[in-house]
This record gives sequence, structure tokens and C-alpha cells, in this order.
Amino acid sequence: MNEKLTLTEAQLKLEYYCSYQERCHQEVVQKLYDLGMKSHEIDAIVVHLLQNNFLNEERFARSFARGKHRIKNWGKIRIVNELKYRHISTNNINFALTEISEAEYQDTFHKLAEHHWETIRESNVQKKKKKWCDYLLRKGWESNLVYEKMKELSSSTRSD
Repeated sequence: MNEKLTLTEAQLKLEYYCSYQERCHQEVVQKLYDLGMKSHEIDAIVVHLLQNNFLNEERFARSFARGKHRIKNWGKIRIVNELKYRHISTNNINFALTEISEAEYQDTFHKLAEHHWETIRESNVQKKKKKWCDYLLRKGWESNLVYEKMKELSSSTRSD
């Protein structure tokens, strides 16, 4: 059976937890519940983490947006939805989106869209378009970008 951690032990554990990767409040609170901490202890530890800058939701949101865009090629819709799911404030979500420049955003979209178009092996053009659109929409790209790009790609394949 697990021995209950003292407040100090839990605090040190959470300092480490927050120091090796940005965390949101929700993740920290869940981790503390998983460690068997009581509500008043969780509140005290969260306050300590905030005061000592181990926990900062704006920093988390900015890092999350940068990482998900650059590494997973997510669009803004998916990033916003995932941050909302983590109970991040609208202000912090808006700050987070400023981490992605419009030029970088457009560049990522066009590279991803063109690459994915080339990788789909489907002889039926309608099915290929559907698979391609579904993929980009699931990744959180705006439908107007997706449909404009689809027109561009399908017209360039006809003229080949």
C-alpha cells in the first residue's frame, strides 16, 4: 500500500513535474489527486507552484500552440479546441496563437496539404478529395483554406 506523501514531498514532486515540461492547472490538480492529496493540500501546492513560477498558464498555452503547430502540424482550430478542453482562458488562448506567425502558418499548411495530396493512393478522385479534406479538417485547419487548396490541387492535376 502507498504511504501518503507529506505536503513537502508532494510539493517537491510537483516542482519536478512542472519543471521538465510545461503543465496546465488541470494536469497539476489531477496529478495531485492521483497522489492522494486532499483539496486543501492541492490548493496550497498549486499556490506555491504559481508563486514560484513553476506553473504559468500563459507560458503553457504559448508552448502548447508552438509545439502542436510545428511538430504535429495542427491548425488553429484544433489548437484552440485542445486548449479549451484543458480549461485555458480565452485571453491565454489568444496569446498562444500569436506564437504562430501568419507566414509560418500558411507555409506549414501548404507543405502539409501538398504532401498529403501526393501520399493518398486512391484512383477515385472524389474519394481522394474526401480523404484529403477529412485529414486536414481533423488536424484543425480552417475549411476555407482546405477547400481553396483542394480547388488549386485538383485543377493542377487535371492539367498535368
